[in-house]
Amino acid sequence: MSDESGFGVQQDSEEWALTLYVAGQTPKSLAAYANLKKICEQYLSGRYQIEVVDLLTNPQLAKQDQILAIPTLVRKAPAPIRKVIGDLSNTEKAVAGMAIEVG
Repeated sequence: MSDESGFGVQQDSEEWALTLYVAGQTPKSLAAYANLKKICEQYLSGRYQIEVVDLLTNPQLAKQDQILAIPTLVRKAPAPIRKVIGDLSNTEKAVAGMAIEVG
């Protein structure tokens, strides 16, 4: 018997690598993390990893991904790299910015 999986299967099983750049435990930083977690659970359940980088602790890491504002989310995988600036409270905009296929 042959496998009849379609082209969409690869993205459905693809691991998402996300880095959230914040500056300390500010309300905006905490909201960004909570909103990101909610979006990931809803659309990428079991297929994502979130790394949180506190730029107050590691300011040199901002240069690596050219972070100009915080909070900023960087989608490192799947390629291409995408960035979303803000606390991700507008789910529709955040999902579009992350290029998550809905439906």
